Amino acid sequence: MNLDKLINITGKKGIYKVISKGKNIVVVESLLDKKRIPLHSSSQANMLEEIGIYTYTDTIPLTDVFKKISKKESYKKTISHKSNKDELLNYFRKILPEYDEEKVYISDIKKILQWYNILLEHGIIKEEVKDAFNKEEKRKYENKN
Repeated sequence: MNLDKLINITGKKGIYKVISKGKNIVVVESLLDKKRIPLHSSSQANMLEEIGIYTYTDTIPLTDVFKKISKKESYKKTISHKSNKDELLNYFRKILPEYDEEKVYISDIKKILQWYNILLEHGIIKEEVKDAFNKEEKRKYENKN
């Protein structure tokens, strides 16, 4: 899973991909509707690869949280970010039981689940078939020798 060049823009829905960079401007494209917009230096945006989720002992990278969801859901869609609060909290506790409930808000959980479903739909989150193939090839090689 490669979250490189993917950003969240404060106040905008969805996830954006960085298309090009200039001196004072960045052009991004929405994964949802493919519309391109300029992102000025005054805009607030976060690279997804730099986002972490607070736990009681450490901060877990967002990528690791997505991997946990993928494993639980067998690389299929997860519950909707529009589910009720209790459902969302119970689900997230199953994914990341050690998350810091005072620092991770329900709005954060909604964003994570919404982003997961968007990334899955656009093929950014997908099962790593390559690793399974390599293990099988390794097993065949070891059996020959």
